[in-house]
This record gives sequence, C-alpha cells and structure tokens, in this order.
Amino acid sequence: MDTTLRDGEQTHNVSFTPEEKLQIARLLLEKVQVDRIEVASARVSRGEIESVRLITAWAQKTNPDYLERIEVLGFVDDNKSVDWICEAGAKRLNLLTKGSLNHLTRQLRKTPEEHMGDIRRVIDYARKKKLKVNVYLEDWSNGYRSSREYTYALISFLTGLEVERIMLPDTLGVMYPTEVYAAFQDLTTRYPGVWFDFHPHNDYGLGTINVLEAIRGGARGVHVTVNCLGERTGNASLAEVVANIHDHLKLKTRVNEKALYMISRVVETYSGKRLAANTPIVGEDVFTQTAGIHADGDKKGGLYESQLMPQRFGRKRSYALGKLAGKASLEQNLKEFGIELSPENRQKLLQRIIELGDQKKTVTADDLPFLIADVLNIPEHRKVTFESVVITSGTHSTPMCSLWLRYRDQEFRFQGSGNGGYDAFMHALRQFAHAIHVSLPALVDYEVRIPPGGQTSALVECKITWQKIGSEDTLTTRGVDPDQTIAAVRATEKMLNQVLP
Repeated sequence: MDTTLRDGEQTHNVSFTPEEKLQIARLLLEKVQVDRIEVASARVSRGEIESVRLITAWAQKTNPDYLERIEVLGFVDDNKSVDWICEAGAKRLNLLTKGSLNHLTRQLRKTPEEHMGDIRRVIDYARKKKLKVNVYLEDWSNGYRSSREYTYALISFLTGLEVERIMLPDTLGVMYPTEVYAAFQDLTTRYPGVWFDFHPHNDYGLGTINVLEAIRGGARGVHVTVNCLGERTGNASLAEVVANIHDHLKLKTRVNEKALYMISRVVETYSGKRLAANTPIVGEDVFTQTAGIHADGDKKGGLYESQLMPQRFGRKRSYALGKLAGKASLEQNLKEFGIELSPENRQKLLQRIIELGDQKKTVTADDLPFLIADVLNIPEHRKVTFESVVITSGTHSTPMCSLWLRYRDQEFRFQGSGNGGYDAFMHALRQFAHAIHVSLPALVDYEVRIPPGGQTSALVECKITWQKIGSEDTLTTRGVDPDQTIAAVRATEKMLNQVLP
C-alpha cells in the first residue's frame, strides 16, 4: 500500500493540491500499479474532502476496481470519520486505534475495555454504511515491547469483528530488524489466518530492511511512500522496497518497475522536496559510474554490473567525466557521440577533464564537443551562435528580449515578451524555431546553483533538463555566467547545438 498522499503529506512543508493528489493517485494505480493507496485523513479540511472526491469520482468513472483500492484514515470518533468518508465517496476505512497501553492511558485516559467499546461502535456503524474496515494499532512497536498482553488482547478483540487487515505501525521507527521478524513470527503463529500489514518509519534508516524482515516474519502487506516521504525521516521508500522484494526475497509484486523513476520525479516536483542525487534506484547519479576502473570493467565484460540494471527502471547507465575518469570512461562517452580521436588527442582531452575535476568544475557528456574544440584548438563546430541577447525586466513592466543569433551562416533577429526574462527569451527563440521549421525540446527541469557563501558577483550555474523530441530520453545542459538568466541562455545555446540539424 502506498501512503504518499496520506502519511507522506505529513512531511514538513508538504501539502498537495486536490489536482496534484488526483494526478499522483492516477499514476500510482494506473502506471505504477501498486495494490492500494491511502489518500487522506478524515476530517482534516474541506480541501481534503475535495481531494478525495476528485479521486473517488475518477476511480468510479475509470475502473470501479480502483475504488476498492482507495483507503482513508479515520478515527475512533463515533460516527464523524465514517460520515466524512462516505461523503467523500470512498469505500474503505483505515481506523486508527491505540496499539500501546501507554498511549491509551496517557493520551485518551481510558481503560482498554472503554477503548474497545468505542472501536466496536465505530466498526459497527462503518459496516452499516457499507464501508470495509482495516485497523491501525498506533504505536504498536512500543506497545508490543512494553504492554504485550494489551496488544494481544486488542488483536484478539479485533479478530472477532468484521476487520479485513490489522496494520502494525512502527510509529517512531524504533524497531531493529531482528525484532521486527520475531514479532511477526509471534503474531502470525498466534493468529493464523489474520492478515497483518507492517507500517514502517525510517528514523534509524532501517525502514526498508524492516519491511523485508516483516515479510519474512509473515506480514502479508507492507506500507511505503514515494521518495520516502513521511513524518520526521519518512516511511520506507517505494522504489527501494520493490527492488528488494524482487531481488532479495525473490518474491513478485504487481508493481511496474519502469514507472518508479517517473513517479519519483512527479512527487519530487509536487512536494518541493529535492531528492539526493545518490538516492537508491531513483537518484540522478545512481546509474553513473565515476571511477575509470569501473568503466573499464564494464567495457571488458560488465564486471561492475549488478541485478540493479538501469534498463529495469527505464533508465540508462552513464560514465562520469572528472578527475577519477580514465580512458574507458572517456571512450564510452565519445562512442555515444560517434566521435573518434587519435590516442594523442584523446590523452590531451582526458588530461583537461581531470584538471577541471580538480577545480571542482562539472563536466558532462554534453560538454564534450565544446571541450574538444577548446582543448584541441579545432575550429568549434557550433551550428548556433548567440551574437547578442538583451533582456529587460522591471517591477512594473513586461519582460522583453531582443535576440540576434547566427545559424549555419544565416542571421536571425527576433523579439519576444513573457512572464519573466527567460520566458521572454524563449518566446523569441520559438520564433526562430518556427522560421526554420523545427520543434524545440520541452523544458522538464531547471536548477540554479551558486557557491555556498558566494558574493553577489559569483558565477551562477544553471542546469536545464530537456525532453528530446519523439523520445523518452532527456538531455541536460549547463550554462555558467554571473547573471542567472544569461546562464540559462548559455545552457539553452548548448542544447540547440546538440539538437538542431
């Protein structure tokens, strides 16, 4: 079960709009093909009920089976959560109960008998309203440690009600993997036939391994979020859990691995939470070999490959260019461009790449044609040259751009306006593209970076990722300039020289 839209939204400073929730829900069910999604907490806000209505209306219209796979968290609050869920059009209640005696007595200030009576009334009402019910045992991990007899009593009580799944959260992420395994072994032996889910948290960085141990111990369902979103350090990562289930437990899921990178990028954009480049499976750099010895080994027989092949996830392997790059790394990149150099010139180029790496400069494969021209004193093969770019903007004026460029010895001049300086530039550039009858790649990501503690005059690096026309592949180009907008212009010029005929 993916709970990105419920527990994931408890990430600090993350709030999805109803339309964003709908898009993520659709992708999770249609493309990623997770079994279930938890989309909201009942009674949070009017905006939240609108989100659930959008999702359930789409599910009912698209595929009624989807409606059975959409779940909402509710509370032991008499009829309130059940009525809210029914009004939102959902069919499944995930009821949050107290899984530890400490929480029950100190937060609710009730006895176990009183709490169980309240739970029974909510479940009876939910069943009258035709809702199917699953039950969370909040703080189960601490409850299992300190008040096990209460935990057993609560589970025994629930098995006598119309409950489909009992869901066991490690609410504070405190359990150790062997402890998780032993607990699930105990419970699945004590309550054969009961469906137990495991809901992890990642406070000690053990979210993924704890999921695997829960499965080995007998858990029949596990909870994840995209990009490990969630309270504090988050839950367990959807991508990591799926890959580990497939590779290490040798079990199957219905999840489409090729969609994991896509959903990660979408949630990254909507949440505003940037992923570390080395995030397993979905990070930008995880299929990039940096050391020259690795590139050499791959060239000679895939010696540094594993089951985590990028093609599984709709991605490609690349070989970084920097101070650790060797001849094999360079050769792999030159091969991509169809460029052949003499051994002497190849060595000159490699030395220059290493020098730039020592200076902490970023060198990408897309920089190679320009770097070759610079290092080898070859006349630079540039199809497009921006002779002049003048951009004006102000607080009470429309941003304007005057563009003068040269393409294959022809001069072009255009003007454009837009919502910002770079937008005005792109409007002028699209006129040029129209004039030469070509389509420009779509901009899919735009990132600006300056050195930490840099002065106002510091160089700005702008990295832009483009979607290639008619292809799923992307192209990333970088521009550097003290002016942020001109850095983006320079990155765009590099893109044009890559894609134009």
